[in-house]
Amino acid sequence: MTEPTKTESSTRQLSFREAIIEAMAQEMRHDDSVILIGEDVGPSGGIFKCSEGLFDEFGHDRVIDAPISEAGYIGVSVGAAMTGLRPIAELMFGDFSLLTMDQLVNQAAKIRYMTGGQCKVSLTVRLTMGAGRSSAAQHSQSLHALFAHIPGLKVAVPSCPYDAKGLLKAAIRDDNPVLVFEDKMMYNDVAGVPEDDYVVELGTAVVRRQGTDVTLIGTSSMVGVALEAAQQLADLGISAEVVDPRTLFPLDTEALVASVKKTGYAIIVDEGVQRYGATGEIAATLQEHAFDYLDGPVLRIGAADVPVPFSPPLELPTIPDATRVVDAVQSLRR
Repeated sequence: MTEPTKTESSTRQLSFREAIIEAMAQEMRHDDSVILIGEDVGPSGGIFKCSEGLFDEFGHDRVIDAPISEAGYIGVSVGAAMTGLRPIAELMFGDFSLLTMDQLVNQAAKIRYMTGGQCKVSLTVRLTMGAGRSSAAQHSQSLHALFAHIPGLKVAVPSCPYDAKGLLKAAIRDDNPVLVFEDKMMYNDVAGVPEDDYVVELGTAVVRRQGTDVTLIGTSSMVGVALEAAQQLADLGISAEVVDPRTLFPLDTEALVASVKKTGYAIIVDEGVQRYGATGEIAATLQEHAFDYLDGPVLRIGAADVPVPFSPPLELPTIPDATRVVDAVQSLRR
């Protein structure tokens, strides 16, 4: 692998989608062992157009259209990683990861441990999450917490184009399997992204908005919901701090606890179904490490406990929104 050339940063406005493409292109230029495999990732540029241009630049040997067999090509990707390649495997929808559980959970996550470190699985899996597109129950789930439960796997949940690029580059360079969950509703979001080479280290949270009265912890697209709620709360005279964990595992416990120590209150917002989910793990972490600083219970806001409906009037209420967050904050401070 050649060392990426450092250049003076030039920040442009890129979409979430364009940031992902740029991250993969840069890593493929820097390292010949990086390949992309998935359904329709070749000439068509992917179902969400997140690989446009890569086939033209790198050819069919490195941008590989796979058959409709998620278990098959994830298995191939695990084997390729074991022989020294750094595959990026795209799963069209995160829901389809359930077809790859043996390959990811029993193989990729465990091989490095079972070989005493002699064999690595440097595999990045890109997959979607989130409802809101009327894609119905089998194409709208947010399953990130499921994989964060598995030792040996890392899980990233970028919330903006800057992090989409930086976290993906970090995942590709990692010697362990990393799942990068991309909320499909954010692909058109636009923000500033440096052109040069940078990574966002896995396991580093960031404070998106400073505050003193309550901590709002949001994951993926729920960071935007938390920021919207924080603005509404400011109009009510309440100063909310918004923290973005960026990764579920590794989890930056220190940063989350530091914020709660300052504010005394915490609300966690996540689009996964609330029961046995990311909100519960983060809430338990805060109770264990910041209990003496809490002035009220840690509250959780997750998706409704139902399969995601197809009908928009039924679907949208299942997703956490700013109104629910504001109401939760006000309930804490009565």
